[in-house]
Amino acid sequence: MTQRERRTNEFLSIKTHLMKRRIFTLASVFLLAFSSTAQKVDFEEYDLDNGMHVILHQDTSAPVVIISTFYHVGAKDEQPDRTGMAHFFEHLLFEGTKNIKRGQWDKIVSSAGGSGNATTDDDRTYYYEVFPSNQVATGLWLESERLLHPVIEQKGVDTQNEVVKEEKRLRVDNQPYGRFLEFVKLNMFKKHPYKGTTIGKMEHLDAATLDDFLAFNKKYYVPNNGTLVVAGDINKKEVKKMIEDYFGPIPRGKDIVRNFPKEDPITETIKAKAYDPNIQIPAIMAAYRTPSMKTRDARVLDMISSYLSTGRSSVLYKKLVDQKKMALQTGAINFSQEDYGLYILFGLPQGKTPLDTLIKEIDDEVVKLQTDLISEKDYQKLQNQFENNFVNSNSSVEGIASSLATYHVLYGNTNLINTEIDIYRSITREEIREVAKKYLQPNQRLILEYLPKK
Repeated sequence: MTQRERRTNEFLSIKTHLMKRRIFTLASVFLLAFSSTAQKVDFEEYDLDNGMHVILHQDTSAPVVIISTFYHVGAKDEQPDRTGMAHFFEHLLFEGTKNIKRGQWDKIVSSAGGSGNATTDDDRTYYYEVFPSNQVATGLWLESERLLHPVIEQKGVDTQNEVVKEEKRLRVDNQPYGRFLEFVKLNMFKKHPYKGTTIGKMEHLDAATLDDFLAFNKKYYVPNNGTLVVAGDINKKEVKKMIEDYFGPIPRGKDIVRNFPKEDPITETIKAKAYDPNIQIPAIMAAYRTPSMKTRDARVLDMISSYLSTGRSSVLYKKLVDQKKMALQTGAINFSQEDYGLYILFGLPQGKTPLDTLIKEIDDEVVKLQTDLISEKDYQKLQNQFENNFVNSNSSVEGIASSLATYHVLYGNTNLINTEIDIYRSITREEIREVAKKYLQPNQRLILEYLPKK
């Protein structure tokens, strides 16, 4: 990718961060040949009596183990006047437990030769540690402590409140193009909680009481809302015994019922403007509401996104950046989530190119997709890209652990780690044309002008 201008590159880094699907690169002949015989990911899964789901994957190629807990709670589960709680807990649950003094969590991990982190989005919260394989008990104990004995007190809440505020300032408020997804979601969702942001509103966190935090923990941080993955160089019999000892006694929580409101169809173009004081170059975005990432159509949209904007040889980049010199950058993001997705086409103009001209040029390529079949050469290129991605996604035990949890919790089928590539292989050129026609219509979208704030 050409780094033509610093702010353009920062915008692209946000694009990369937001994509639920991985960015694909063109497969070499070697990788394509390898992928056709890629090793199957073997795993074992079962439930504890308290409802916690356990997935084990043995890989003895390196003396490393990953212990991760995947909780089915994200920003969409928050109360409308208490946004940011799910992300806040990602921080708060590193504060300490009854048996781990405040500030000691990271010291325990590092002294055992490990590292760890956590991430949150609208649908889930994911905690993980990577240890030498002889420290698997340490990792299991830490994660069971997080679930069974968290210390949630005002001092920790106040400390993490300042941490979260600083994160919001650095990663959102002062980040060029850092709020574009926020404005897209705000205009695209009127009923579903996807209309909010993962980091939430700081005034909501300021207003939250200690009882609010305790109630959130009691409701969502229960074993029957969690999935434990242990992957790497393990003795499965020994690990099962440890899991039962550490997690088995934890009481089951109440079942969580989700019944989010459905969005009405978009039947005419929504036009909106947003302003960012951190940018000098405007951007134009066309966003379409799309179905759940669990659907076949969402995977077809993945292929459409890759066709339009992956790499310098992609349709939009070659046309608007290289040939016509109308854009500094352009692309497509298929931002798929558990309940709905967003398909976002964007462009940053070169020079004095009008924003409406830029979106018209992008629309012309979408119309071609809706009218004609892509060439056999381009279709094979897409297949190569997705084959390559399949190999890469299962190339590390960390990636495997994350994928196993994601496929189980959000897709309802853990074995998709082995079979999802077959779905992509079966997608036809005709389907690409029909899905583009079905979802990428002008009357079903938002046109957002993202402008410098004077």
